[in-house]
Amino acid sequence: MTWRAAAGRTRITDVGDGPPLVLVPGIQGRWEWMRATVDALSRRFRVLTFTLAGERTSPHAFEARLGFDNFVVQLDRVLDEAEVPGAIVCGVSYGGLIALRYAALRPARVKALALVSALPPDYAPDETTRRYLRAPRLMAPAFCVRAMSRAWPELLSALPTWRARAEFAARQLGEVARAPMTPTLMRDRVRLLRDVDFSEAARACAAPALVMTGEQRLDRVVRVESTLRYLDLIAGARVEQLEGTGHLGLVLRPDDFASRVARFADEVERQRHDGRRRAG
Repeated sequence: MTWRAAAGRTRITDVGDGPPLVLVPGIQGRWEWMRATVDALSRRFRVLTFTLAGERTSPHAFEARLGFDNFVVQLDRVLDEAEVPGAIVCGVSYGGLIALRYAALRPARVKALALVSALPPDYAPDETTRRYLRAPRLMAPAFCVRAMSRAWPELLSALPTWRARAEFAARQLGEVARAPMTPTLMRDRVRLLRDVDFSEAARACAAPALVMTGEQRLDRVVRVESTLRYLDLIAGARVEQLEGTGHLGLVLRPDDFASRVARFADEVERQRHDGRRRAG
């Protein structure tokens, strides 16, 4: 596994060797919360990941005129600075919408698309979330408590022992402490969704697509059936389920997650090779 120095203005994390894969973080905007996943993926891929535009540690300034497409521009810069013409783009939760929009607008740069527990194309916050959005700083402690309560059944299911659960919780809390979320930016990211038609983006997506979820009973963040709607919108999309997990499957079982993404990438490359051979 090869770690490379952070590149250019976007300070990308660039690790591993193999086919390039861009990992787009969720609404908290911090790739560090997925460090275990990055490590697992880097055994099969050259992983490029980053902090979303607007965060203090991201030199990518947020330009109001670009709205949601700030993230499209940021992805362009990540690939340009890594000197990668195209990659597999893997978006997690809110990051799934970023990956989807990028695939629709930059088809030549997206070799394959993976949507992991992605928000649905017509996502709208529920009443509890709307309360958080009205006072994001004030409500941040309540948000964290709610997040922990929603994750607890998943930890019980995915990790077999109390020691494993405690070690996982300690690691994740350490990452969150070192790379804290910014509540006001999370609020702003939700508001950006109103200006984009993600159903149209899904129908325009020409890349081979994988939709990955956990189990319905365990994902208390994004309903599995809402993520699965992409199977009807993206032509030829296939599905994988991480059993015994919910929204946190990619960090609770990073090796299993990485192996499924690698299998998908291998299938895509094999189909592409077969198509070239028939065309030749």
